[in-house]
Amino acid sequence: MKIKIPLLITLITGLIIIISEFIPAQPFPKVSTNLETWVMIISGFAMLLGLLSLFKVNILKIQFKAPNWQYSIITLVSCLVMIVLGFLWGTDKQIGLMGHGEGIQSVLGSKPFDYLFNNIYQHLAATMFALLAFFIASAAYRAFIGRTMESKLLLIAAIIVMLGRTSLGSWLTGFLPDTSFFHLPNLAEFIMKYPNTAGQRAIMIGSGLGVIGSSLRILLGIERMWLGGE
Repeated sequence: MKIKIPLLITLITGLIIIISEFIPAQPFPKVSTNLETWVMIISGFAMLLGLLSLFKVNILKIQFKAPNWQYSIITLVSCLVMIVLGFLWGTDKQIGLMGHGEGIQSVLGSKPFDYLFNNIYQHLAATMFALLAFFIASAAYRAFIGRTMESKLLLIAAIIVMLGRTSLGSWLTGFLPDTSFFHLPNLAEFIMKYPNTAGQRAIMIGSGLGVIGSSLRILLGIERMWLGGE
């Protein structure tokens, strides 16, 4: 029963959501709206559970001196600071327990939560993505090595697009009219507009079919990993 009841609830809920998309007659839209509201409520509890799990995992790392346990201290302190500041003075236009903190805003220029988010978190995130650019460049270099016909086409297309998006591309084909198809900026625009868009749509269609397949497996009880099974 512990498995059958959750599977039955999942099946009924999924069927109601699907039917409401094709039959907009009552009571399906109303039931669907209520279910979507419940999803938001459950998501809130899931976020709280994730926060508790974050504290548990990092406290255990600190307790048993796991490798790089010092970073766990920074994680916990940062998390607590942001939570406390958000509760006390709120975020953006949301009021906190101690109001909007006009005195602090006059000094910092914004609320403490927003100040730390804009001046620390966003810069750290930008730094992380800047570092990831080197790994992306390394992966792209390995992918562009022309061992097969497909990789050679990818290499040629990548070179054309990169050159076409820079002034160097315009200079290399400057002897051609600006309206010429073989003018590198025009050729790069053609590749991005047609072959690239077609490939992206194919990927999206494949992803959509994959989502449908996974959803059917869950609704029919074939996929039970979310129940802790195999």
